[in-house]
Amino acid sequence: MSTRPVAPRDAFLDGVWRENPVLVQVLGLCPTLAVTNTVANGIAMGLAVAFVLIASSGMVSLVKRLVPNEVRISAYIMIIATFVSIADMTLQALVPGIHKAMGPFVPLIVVNCIILGRAEAFASRQRVTASVADAAGNSIGFALILMVMSGLREVIGSGTFLGFSVFGPHYEPWVIMILPPGGFFTLGLVLLLVNARQRRRSAAHASATLARKAA
Repeated sequence: MSTRPVAPRDAFLDGVWRENPVLVQVLGLCPTLAVTNTVANGIAMGLAVAFVLIASSGMVSLVKRLVPNEVRISAYIMIIATFVSIADMTLQALVPGIHKAMGPFVPLIVVNCIILGRAEAFASRQRVTASVADAAGNSIGFALILMVMSGLREVIGSGTFLGFSVFGPHYEPWVIMILPPGGFFTLGLVLLLVNARQRRRSAAHASATLARKAA
């Protein structure tokens, strides 16, 4: 990425949609598939990633001129690991049940390619305001996908939403949706719908361009 300054607003919007970490960059798929079997898990993971991503991006941008190029990746990992430890202990203290259900995926945020990727590709080259805006946009974009996937999987796979019954006692849950295959199926469905929408918009734009040229 160029070191040319990026406006915070553009950085934020890119992260939310234009360069969504899951839909466009196809990053962070391990936690996306693993913890979206319930909405509560999706919310907890989204908040944890948001905290780590925003805090680490801001810190990396602050110290980027002080870190020798030869050890920058190691330094970034140490910064990220510090905030991951804070997030892990906070979840364990506040919501121990959800923390236990998420297993090792909270500590594994330290190797989440979204966070290290934004630190290396953006925060280490941009101002603090733009870096924080980029991190916030990517956090929201990631959390939105987690919410969509976890909502679909819990409603269809358990018949509940945040533990509350949606369809009543006679609903027969599709248990496969809360199992690993359900994660792959849901992600594939979301990617299919998004890509179909983008292709329709591209086709409409191309048709409008040809019409203007013909006129």
